[in-house]
Amino acid sequence: MTTQPQISSDYRADHGRRVPIISGVERVTANNPSAMTYMGTNTYIIGEKSVCVIDPGPDNPAHFHALQLALRGREVSHIIVTHTHRDHSGLALRLQEQTGAKLVAEGRHRLARPLHPGETAAFTESGDRDFAPDITLGDTERLEGDGWTLETVLTPGHAANHAAFALVGTGILFSGDHVMAWASTVIAPPDGSMRDYMASLDVLLARDDLAYLPGHGGPVLSPLDHVSRLKGHRLNREEAILARVQAGDRTIDEMLAAIYHNISPDLYKPAVLSILAHLEDLVARGAVRCEGPALADGRFHPA
Repeated sequence: MTTQPQISSDYRADHGRRVPIISGVERVTANNPSAMTYMGTNTYIIGEKSVCVIDPGPDNPAHFHALQLALRGREVSHIIVTHTHRDHSGLALRLQEQTGAKLVAEGRHRLARPLHPGETAAFTESGDRDFAPDITLGDTERLEGDGWTLETVLTPGHAANHAAFALVGTGILFSGDHVMAWASTVIAPPDGSMRDYMASLDVLLARDDLAYLPGHGGPVLSPLDHVSRLKGHRLNREEAILARVQAGDRTIDEMLAAIYHNISPDLYKPAVLSILAHLEDLVARGAVRCEGPALADGRFHPA
């Protein structure tokens, strides 16, 4: 039986510094804080002399220099990306050029569904279409290195190619942006899918991981309780949206005004997309109907 890893709940970004988490796991946080990235993107280094890097982070000169210092004197065998958003994968090619490491991911960047006529992807600029993995991993497939083994846990939802990685024998799951301690993740159609996200939460609920190390923010130390709360939050939000449609709201702006209160301007777009993700799922399930495709400017009605 795997024992609880001794991970501190104390989290400070410590931008550019190599921070030990447990033996054989270190974190370097990029200095790219925002409403979407919290205090910055977490890059993880797994191993001792020959290591892998999980989520190299944004193509940022200061972060690249910090990783160079953190990796000095060590071989990098693999560069793993949880998903192809540029704040996670942007530095992958540059780091590969320096280290010769293999790039690893579930696959290339793609949308969760085809674009509707006239639709544009909301976060086109954040998708890393330059990233091409040398090694693709399916669900439960393993990657072995010098003293470490990672097992793939496919978790689409935030991104179509999102994957988490379990560090075998430790109880630790690198959860990327699927589950974080500081906030629930953004689901932004067509890049992401609420139906996929909810199914991926159930995947984690069926596991027995002891701690998550996420792509932003500090560790999740009671993961099953946390995932249960996230699922409950999304189900409550779905009920609230359905109630607003039944009460006569026809547009996302009307629903947003009723459901969210005093929302900050930098979170307005993510909130619109979150409501759209729920509506898209409700339309697909026949609980709501839409005049045409389910889009951000669509009009929605009770089924």
